[in-house]
Amino acid sequence: MNPDTLLHAIHSAADGARGPLVMGIVNVTPDSFSDGGLALSPEDSAARAAQILAEGADIIDLGAESTRPGSGGVSGDEERARLLPALAAVMAACPGAMLSIDTRRPEIMRAAADLYPGQGFIWNDVSGLRFSPESLAQAADLSGPVVIMHAQGDPHSMQDRPRYGDVVADVACWLESRAEIAIKAGIAARRIVLDPGIGFGKRGDHIVALLRDLPSLTALGFPVLVGVSRKRFIGEFDAGVEAHRRLGGSLAAALWAGLRGAAILRVHDVRETVQALAIWRAIARAQRPAPDREDDLPGI
Repeated sequence: MNPDTLLHAIHSAADGARGPLVMGIVNVTPDSFSDGGLALSPEDSAARAAQILAEGADIIDLGAESTRPGSGGVSGDEERARLLPALAAVMAACPGAMLSIDTRRPEIMRAAADLYPGQGFIWNDVSGLRFSPESLAQAADLSGPVVIMHAQGDPHSMQDRPRYGDVVADVACWLESRAEIAIKAGIAARRIVLDPGIGFGKRGDHIVALLRDLPSLTALGFPVLVGVSRKRFIGEFDAGVEAHRRLGGSLAAALWAGLRGAAILRVHDVRETVQALAIWRAIARAQRPAPDREDDLPGI
């Protein structure tokens, strides 16, 4: 998709011209916390991408390295070997789709961009452009949106006793600082999307505070992406329920985030999220119907 078209869609969602965009997840990994192993082959990745588009997703988020809590990561060569064939298959199966590349490595993002010049990929970077000294320069050289996510620690250790003074103020300050650094590095402000990093170095009480006060993040002036789908914090409020049984909590948190200004919702359960958003919009726009005429009523 043309980068300008993609940016317009994201900013329209952020400005309230429409509800949040739904980003459907395609993990080309054997070990992601919820859906690892479901789309390992390029053919399975393409089928999953086509499925979530049919279910109503606006964006496909393609990733080939698990960053679940406790994960040790993979080599750049392994990530490349997983991602690029899957990307080729998805591009062929879903022409014109909005695509996001979920990677920390600038060389992986560069490889994807070089394969498809003119394609406006989103770079969804859970490291906040800190994984490599080349990340900022690479992001500046691209044309599509860049997601800068907050994380305390790395995936291997991030859930080991995360601590904050004021989690909302601390995360907002960090994101604002990273956005300023990105702009100084040559990344246009319009290309920046912020992500509070739900589940990345945060306990359940940290996460619900961030969701409650999401306007503190949207007030920074950038679109905000929120990924709450099936996250561990839901189990903290429901007796440790497993990832595949967290749909209700995922929908509740996603709808709240949308209501509080999130521009993009990153989800596993696309159809259910799209349906929930449709009902939310219908209720928000509803007006009292005119009184029914007696002859319109069913017979008794």
